[in-house]
Amino acid sequence: MDPISKTPTRKARQLRVPVLQEEAAAIRQLASAAGLPVAAYLRNVGLGYRVHGILDHQRVEELARINGDLARLGGLLKLWLMDDPRTAQFGETTILAVLSKIEDTQREMQNIMRDVVVPTAARKRL
Repeated sequence: MDPISKTPTRKARQLRVPVLQEEAAAIRQLASAAGLPVAAYLRNVGLGYRVHGILDHQRVEELARINGDLARLGGLLKLWLMDDPRTAQFGETTILAVLSKIEDTQREMQNIMRDVVVPTAARKRL
């Protein structure tokens, strides 16, 4: 007989965990948010590893664009507050419109950040 022993694979032992349909859907969603297959996600959670989610690169690009928009709007407001001659034609209506645009842009940024952060908060509940 050949004394070569085979190293067991992960498939050597499987655990079966009964879950409700809603729980299965939540686990699939969390695994997807972490960029892992369900089995790897459950293995990591079961072994006590902290599972980190992957960031949606498109959302990060949107946040960078919005941040640039806020910087430009803030720059305009700063010029107006400093009585810069380039903003002499700006009236109160224009400034109120800029402030409103800043608020809208901040709200858009908060919504995107909430979309990115909520999966992380949901993972902490597990």
